[in-house]
Parts: sequence; C-alpha cells; structure tokens
Amino acid sequence: MGTNFPAIRKAVFPAAGLGTRFLPATKAQPKEMLALVDKPIIQYGVEEALASGMDNIIIVTGRGKNSIEDHFDVSFELETILEQKGKTDLLAVVREISDMIHVSYIRQKEALGLGHAVLMAKDLVGDEPFAVLLADDVIDAEEPALRQMLAIYEQTGASVIAVQQVPRAAISSYGAVQPVGEVDGRWGGRVCRVGNLVEKPPAAEAPSDLAVVGRYLLTPTIFRLLEQTPRGRGGEIQLTDALRALAAQEPLYALRFQGRRHDTGDKLGFLQATVELALKREDLGSEFRAYLRGLAL
Repeated sequence: MGTNFPAIRKAVFPAAGLGTRFLPATKAQPKEMLALVDKPIIQYGVEEALASGMDNIIIVTGRGKNSIEDHFDVSFELETILEQKGKTDLLAVVREISDMIHVSYIRQKEALGLGHAVLMAKDLVGDEPFAVLLADDVIDAEEPALRQMLAIYEQTGASVIAVQQVPRAAISSYGAVQPVGEVDGRWGGRVCRVGNLVEKPPAAEAPSDLAVVGRYLLTPTIFRLLEQTPRGRGGEIQLTDALRALAAQEPLYALRFQGRRHDTGDKLGFLQATVELALKREDLGSEFRAYLRGLAL
C-alpha cells in the first residue's frame, strides 16, 4: 500500500534568520553553524534528512551565511593537509559531509517569515512533495523523526507535521493544532488529523496541548497556498496560515514523534543539548559524566 505516492527526496532548510538571541556569537557566523559538541547545529538536521532517504538538500540562506556553504562544500586545502599528516580518521569525517549529499542554495534577500522562506525554494523543489526542517530543533531519536513521518506519508500521500505535547502554560510559544475526528489507530495512537492550527494561542484558548515543532512533510499544494497567503505583521508570510488553508483543502496529519527534541534556538536548550549529546558519545560520555558528578552543584 502507498507505493503510488512519489518518494520524498528533497529537504528544505530555512536558514536566513539573524540569530539575535545568540549575539555576539552570531554577529559574523550564522546560528546554524554554532557547534553542538563538535558538529554544527544544521548538520544534525542534514544527517536526519539523509537517514530518511533525502539526499537533495536545499538551504535557504541570507546575508553572511557563506560559512554554511563552505561547511558542506569540498575543502581541498583541509583535505590535503589531513592527508599529508596521515590523519585518515579526520579526513573521512570531513569528506563524509561533502560526499553524502547534493546541496543547493537560494537566497532569501529579506527575512519575511518562515512561509516566505519555504516559498523561496519553490523553483528548486518543483511539483513534488518535500520536507522542511528547522535546524534549531535537534531531535535525538532512535528512528529519525522524519523517517517516522514518512511512514504516514507513504500510506496516505498526505502532508504530515511533527508535534509534541507541551505543558498548557508553554503552548503560547508555539503553533497549536486542533485535532479533528478520532485519533488514527494505525500508528500507535500517535497520529491525528489536523482541523485547524492556531499560532501562539493564549493558554486558555489553545485548541490542544499539541505544539508544532520544526519538521514538516508537505505536498506541493503548499506553494500555491503560500502565494495566496496575505502578509501579516511586518510583511511576513506565515507558514501556519498556509497550513491552515492546506488542512481545509486536503488531509493534514500530525504525528507525536518518538524522540527527544532540543530547542537549540534557546540558550538554555542549547546548553542542555550540548550536555545530553556529549553524554551519549562513546569517546566523551564516561569522562564527561565523571566530571559532572564531581561538580559542587
């Protein structure tokens, strides 16, 4: 079942934001290039896309984002130096990044919202379904979150968004989904059809405690809807508005994915992700754990 739906090969990464919460670190480098342990934030998302069968990466960049392009490009100078010094393990790590994917870049000249960033990728995506990943959301999961979402797309051919349950008091920081109908029993009771989406609702007015996080599988219908979406505050085109229109036209599902989400766009979330990911590392975990135990907290 589901073999008739086109495979999703392309993943769009909106990366044109200014990263003001991390100034001065982000004055001259994009927040997507801040390192979690020893890998830039955006690489975690790119590896998740690749592990989910998407090897065509489209990065929507803004001014001063050249270091993202450099990171995923071949670095002849660095590779030559590592080769000469016989550092084959490091050479393999560096080569792996540029070998594993095909990357395209499109510039978003003005930061006009997430919806606008996705719309910028229209010509590179074409008339086919695609994924959108927000690099700030690093999801640590046994089965990649995108792969979990693909299981639903492969059976339904419909758009899928990732959600997580959050405390009611926190829902006003997110987009919240309004489920419609029964919870779908096919995926362990973790999937519902979306009737509506509300951006940053007051806790008392939120339609549910299911918050949208930065993973989307979208049919190409979304491009037409984004083009029709009226601009909101600051001239921005909001993806939530287009998703609301999408849910009114065709099925849109929400998946409560299994895994641990880190909000690395937040300083505390970034620090927590650094600690938790470091503790899981074979080469660092035990020594780092011993160090943490020794702290007088």
